[in-house]
Amino acid sequence: MAELTIGRTITTPDSAPLAGMVGALTLVESQSPRQLRQRAETLLQQRLGIPRASCLVLDSSGRWLSDEGQGVRLACDDFTHPYAHAIRRGEPMQIALGEARSRLDHPAFQALIADCAAGWQLTVRPLRAPDDDQQWLGVMSLVGPRDTLDPLTASLDFAAFEALFCQLWAWHLRQQGERQHQANLQDSLTRFNADARRQTLSGRLSQQIKGDSTSIQTLRDQAVRAAETQLAVLLRGETGTGKDLVARGIHGASARAEGPFMALNCAAIPESLLESELFGYARGAFSGADRDQQGLVGQADGGTLFLDEIGDMPLSLQAKLLRVLESGRYRPLGASEECRVDLRLIAATHQPLHQRMRDGHFRADLYYRLNQFPLALPPLRERREDIEPLVQAFIADFCEREGRELVGISRAALADLHDRDYPGNVRELKNLIDYACAMTHSGDDIDLMVLPRSPIASDEAVDQLESQAVRAADDEDDIADLRQALRDYEASLIQQRLALFDGNRTLAAESLGLPKRTLAHKCRQLQLDNS
Repeated sequence: MAELTIGRTITTPDSAPLAGMVGALTLVESQSPRQLRQRAETLLQQRLGIPRASCLVLDSSGRWLSDEGQGVRLACDDFTHPYAHAIRRGEPMQIALGEARSRLDHPAFQALIADCAAGWQLTVRPLRAPDDDQQWLGVMSLVGPRDTLDPLTASLDFAAFEALFCQLWAWHLRQQGERQHQANLQDSLTRFNADARRQTLSGRLSQQIKGDSTSIQTLRDQAVRAAETQLAVLLRGETGTGKDLVARGIHGASARAEGPFMALNCAAIPESLLESELFGYARGAFSGADRDQQGLVGQADGGTLFLDEIGDMPLSLQAKLLRVLESGRYRPLGASEECRVDLRLIAATHQPLHQRMRDGHFRADLYYRLNQFPLALPPLRERREDIEPLVQAFIADFCEREGRELVGISRAALADLHDRDYPGNVRELKNLIDYACAMTHSGDDIDLMVLPRSPIASDEAVDQLESQAVRAADDEDDIADLRQALRDYEASLIQQRLALFDGNRTLAAESLGLPKRTLAHKCRQLQLDNS
């Protein structure tokens, strides 16, 4: 019988007992399960003269066998091919190819043996890990003359070869599993650390971008994601929604946090000065330019440039800004040489830039370059649950800034603030609170009466007061019973407050400085319960 070797056959008496070591070493040096199987198949075919030797691999589900060379998949519960029988029995089986062709009609199996001689034999040997009977590896398929296969598979050398082959295959699979396990752990740890970092940054942003609503939490999470990139960010939102705070938050959470943050409102600078403000100028560029002056673009090198109201930037400057974004180069006004800059741009607008593009006032190429990471800021009216925490934060900020004792706020005042529309959004709310705090004595609560009325509400209130004054003036000469007149006025006032708070007696009583029980008694006394 031929030796199980790869390379030159060694026949000297002294070295014959070690001849199998060459083949063993070849198997041991395999770098992967697939290479191991390929080398084993080569060993069996080239050195032992077996016409066809192949290994079918059992997948991780234990349901499929596959032939890597021909891309064939065979179900382990389909007994129209012999491999399923061998796996089920757990022991080798032999069958003549002529009989197999007549009895087993599996198309893929028939294709595998189509070019084999009818007189040959198929030997199928199920393979499992030597140290674990439950770890199935696959099957070995040998096709050839019976007088070649039977003596080979019955030899001790083949038994040793098969044991070594299975041992190495199982070891490779475990090594692969361990590497995959370690990779999964590392990936999980990386994701965990990234998520923890994002949560930390999002929590830090909550000190700047206040609110607990779903929309604000989503905005903070998106801002952290934007901070992790070098993409240009376009902030879209109504006036007063806090675009400047979001821009500063993104900068503070980014890798550029230690660099400068330069901000410019494009609508606040005259067009004639905007170019020199952004790009700087060289000495002698214009009358009065007695020295070189670095612009905001240059000052933002290594950090972030925030351009608010980008929609108001003149078209001539839009082209220069686009070049900065695309090449990192710009030329100061009147300079002969270009400068290089490394910055991250955050732009903001309350205008519909698509409409500005259609009207020819905004470059499409600049828009798409700015819109790499779009963020939409929700208006305050769409996140009313954030009004109370914002109010408390603004009160605390005012009192700390002014060095005053902390003031509170009545429920009636909070309810009124909650129901407003806020066309000026968070900025409008902050101005309201600053005014109310200034009008409230230290240690007292902000009352409904000190809150400036919205224009619509003020008009309605004035109309009501005027109508009451007219009625009072008309009736003044007709008053014959002072007590009844007071009762009528009291009833009218209570009805107004109940209407103002949609029938909520707690808030109405608080706005009138009365206990709720007293108000309920007065409603019964004045027969307002049924009105």
